[in-house]
Amino acid sequence: MNNKQRAYLSGLASKMTPILQIGKSSLTPEIITAVDEALEARELIKISVLKNCFDDPRAIAETMAERTHSQVVRVIGRKIVLYRAAKKPKIELPK
Repeated sequence: MNNKQRAYLSGLASKMTPILQIGKSSLTPEIITAVDEALEARELIKISVLKNCFDDPRAIAETMAERTHSQVVRVIGRKIVLYRAAKKPKIELPK
């Protein structure tokens, strides 16, 4: 993913509300499954890391991306944005 595509996806994600929250139990198999299903349905998702989670949001994002075969678009503060193209893409990325 190049910078232009990342900026485009960040712009789309800025209007979104987080659909998942990660709490003190951090990454559980259930969270990974929920993220995987959400990426399949939406392609682009925003996740919120709550204050009671003591893990680094960047590390969480990298681990999640690796386990769900997605890409980290952006991590700002405690918000994570992930992207994975669907079999029938809804989002058309600029070249």
